[in-house]
Amino acid sequence: MYNYIYGKIVAQESNYIVVENNNIGYTIYVANPFSFELEREAKVYLYNQIREDEYSLYGFKSEEERNLFLKLINVKGLGPKMAMPMLATGSIAGIIDAINRENILYLTKFPKIGEKLARQIILDLKGKLVSKNDINLNGGFDELVSVLESLGYKTAEIKKVLPKVNASLSIEEQIKEALKLMLK
Repeated sequence: MYNYIYGKIVAQESNYIVVENNNIGYTIYVANPFSFELEREAKVYLYNQIREDEYSLYGFKSEEERNLFLKLINVKGLGPKMAMPMLATGSIAGIIDAINRENILYLTKFPKIGEKLARQIILDLKGKLVSKNDINLNGGFDELVSVLESLGYKTAEIKKVLPKVNASLSIEEQIKEALKLMLK
């Protein structure tokens, strides 16, 4: 799988850009093509989708945007062509907040997202998404947050114990302390 491509933006259309790298032009579907500057070099984070009848590249301005996209397309009934308009018309923090607060009205404003699919998105993703803003509020506990999430703890649970964890400890000790706090 490709992680990113760095090259010159040589074309913009309604739903894709063309990035030239080493004299090869790559068509990359993006949420908002006009947010990229034409004739400028840019780093585009990629998701490579291979199907029996299709080989597509989807591009993102940040890794956070790509990670949200990957979580969205794992929801049953939500594919890349439905997730891209969500990213185009909504902010990352807004989408995450809507999912965590179970705001069905916000989610149904996106094209092709009905109430049933909005409920499925909430069911599958509530408590599993963290925005960059939330991580920055964690006071340098980025690695601890990652470990606790990988162990299956939800964002809300993690946020409750972070203020009680001693930041001067090693990461191993922080994990032990956080797990003790989680079990109380």
